[in-house]
Amino acid sequence: MTRRQRSAGDPLLAAALACAYAAFGWTFRGPRDRFWNRMTLTGLSLGTFALLAERSVANERPRRGDAVPGAASAAGLYAIFLLGDAAASRIMPRGHEEIDWVYSLRSLEPPAKIAARLALVIGPAEELFWRGFVQRRISRRFGRTRGWVLASAAYGAAHLVAGNATLVGAASVAGGYWGALAATGATMTSLIASHVFWDVGIFLLAPTRTVARS
Repeated sequence: MTRRQRSAGDPLLAAALACAYAAFGWTFRGPRDRFWNRMTLTGLSLGTFALLAERSVANERPRRGDAVPGAASAAGLYAIFLLGDAAASRIMPRGHEEIDWVYSLRSLEPPAKIAARLALVIGPAEELFWRGFVQRRISRRFGRTRGWVLASAAYGAAHLVAGNATLVGAASVAGGYWGALAATGATMTSLIASHVFWDVGIFLLAPTRTVARS
């Protein structure tokens, strides 16, 4: 791609990001008791868009063996977050409070229902959109490394609407981690497996902090 083509911009990518940011704002700023409904609808919308807009994602076929590297990478990210939780609580003035707010979302629905939402819609959709559509599209224009950096930054920035600095930091770390895997050749199936294992593991099965259900 020439410099002139790069400077012309990518209207579809710009529009998709604008819609994604608006959807995240609606998800995090709406009534708290309906959070999971909004999050699921946002996931369905972004994931479906990615499948329709990015041919390389739609054409990629799942591979059974990808669950193993997906689980292994999820374990690696979980270890990073165990360390990060302690650091955030010490460094950030509201670290404990902001982490507790995230975990308090577990009280809004039964754990099995949240797990189903995370595994069947939210986790897969985030990988399809942010790594499958956004990162691949940026990488084709600016190269693999810059594509990884810019897409990871876009993913982290989408969480600014939550008004939770710790959540933004966590999303940036996780997005950068999965983005690095994508940039080094991880398949979409393994990325989805990693995201799902990590979501369900850190949010429901083995949280880094214990928060009483309300």
